[in-house]
Amino acid sequence: MKKHIPNLLTCLNLAIGCVGIYYTLGGKEPIAFYFVIVAGLFDFLDGFSARLLKVQSEIGKQLDSLSDLVSFGLLPSFFMLKWLEGITAFYWVAIIIAVFSAIRLAVFNVDESQTDSFKGLPTPANAIMLTSLSFVSFELYEYTLISICLFSALLLVSPIRLVALKFKSFAWKGNEGRWILIAGIVVFISVFQWTFIPFLIPFYLVVSLISFVAFKKG
Repeated sequence: MKKHIPNLLTCLNLAIGCVGIYYTLGGKEPIAFYFVIVAGLFDFLDGFSARLLKVQSEIGKQLDSLSDLVSFGLLPSFFMLKWLEGITAFYWVAIIIAVFSAIRLAVFNVDESQTDSFKGLPTPANAIMLTSLSFVSFELYEYTLISICLFSALLLVSPIRLVALKFKSFAWKGNEGRWILIAGIVVFISVFQWTFIPFLIPFYLVVSLISFVAFKKG
């Protein structure tokens, strides 16, 4: 029975992503962020439970990537597409997010160097960054949004090493970057609330850089 728990959580991630796409295409783009957050929670729990219960499987690995493509590739891609649709004829550029997310996930599945850290921006983080733009209080113009789409796509397949929230233990040693990242997020969101969310990814990039320079690991 326990071997099915991670896959059940993965399927919940997939289901949440599908519902998020439905509402996004229905013109309710601002709530896409909340679907990404809930899907991200299930995405974290499926991997954590698989490691905790020692029931990792190849099927689970593939199912996880397929679910991530929907929740963190297609959902943010459609979110940006719907946003751009009303302001530019180049709104189809948003599809690049889904394409590069698929490439990112395919590379991750065969790259054994990403067990303790990530190479390139993880798709959940990218989805959070994009859908959180609905919280920005200032106007984002056509070329700014197009540039964000292109930049986020490049981050997905970049060689930059980033901290992965994959805990093998909860000790400080070996998890310095992870604990700094979590503590920073909690503090900044407590102080600045939702207005900090769009700046979460730049903060993540900075913490990862400091972590790998200071502690030599993710």
